[in-house]
Amino acid sequence: MRDAIVINLKDNVATAVRDLNKDTIVKVEVSGKVLEIKLRDQIKLGHKFAIKRIRKGEYIIKYGEPIGRALRDIEIGEHVHIHNVGVLDLPEA
Repeated sequence: MRDAIVINLKDNVATAVRDLNKDTIVKVEVSGKVLEIKLRDQIKLGHKFAIKRIRKGEYIIKYGEPIGRALRDIEIGEHVHIHNVGVLDLPEA
């Protein structure tokens, strides 16, 4: 059974496809390579967790695109959500 998906090789987060428990080791496939990640938090269906260490100020990348910036360092396996992600400054249309 699949635990999470990564869509793009540039992504630094995976999206849970089911509820995942803290301390669970999940397998995530990234371009044919399988990563084993121990979750630091409970991750609900549809929520993200880090598959790489993300330093404060770095982009959160999902689907190959930046969706926010890290408000603090985020460790592998940590929940990535509004408590540690800031919005991007987007140019006005």
